[in-house]
Amino acid sequence: MKEIALHLLDIVQNSVKANASHVDIGFELDAGGVLTMSVKDDGCGMTKEFVERVSSPFVTTRTTRKVGLGIPLLMQNAMQSGGKVEIESEPGKGTTIRATFHVSSIDCLPLGDLASTMATIIMGSPDKPEFSLRCASPAGEMSFSTEEIRPMLEGVSLAEPDVVQWIQQSLQEEIEPILGGIMR
Repeated sequence: MKEIALHLLDIVQNSVKANASHVDIGFELDAGGVLTMSVKDDGCGMTKEFVERVSSPFVTTRTTRKVGLGIPLLMQNAMQSGGKVEIESEPGKGTTIRATFHVSSIDCLPLGDLASTMATIIMGSPDKPEFSLRCASPAGEMSFSTEEIRPMLEGVSLAEPDVVQWIQQSLQEEIEPILGGIMR
């Protein structure tokens, strides 16, 4: 994967498949240049044994193919920048994945187009789960929630093209001042 945002897309797809009703996404850049991406869901969760094996590309829950590269590639890209990936999960309670990246490392991937990635995630699962995004850095913070905007839409689908475009543009305006320096 060429961007951290694409890793986000992959991890969130796992949350959707795990029947999560809420997926909380966070990006925090600290003053020392460490970016933490977190994805927390309330889906079906994983056993301790499965969590221990999930870093192998030959472990997947998919039935359409025998390899799962999402988490192994995330781990590789985080470690190449001097970061790491932590996974906490409990069956019936959900999963939290935290990946850290040292943005000053020459091997750190760019964040990518987080606003468009979020709009794509929401468009792909407009009814369920609810998604929230929080971004923070020394420059400020922002938050977004599908649960908060749904009432304003008065029944219009989050997958409606005009709504998707509005979400993408709104997120871009809010994210750029906070994480703009690491997006490209």
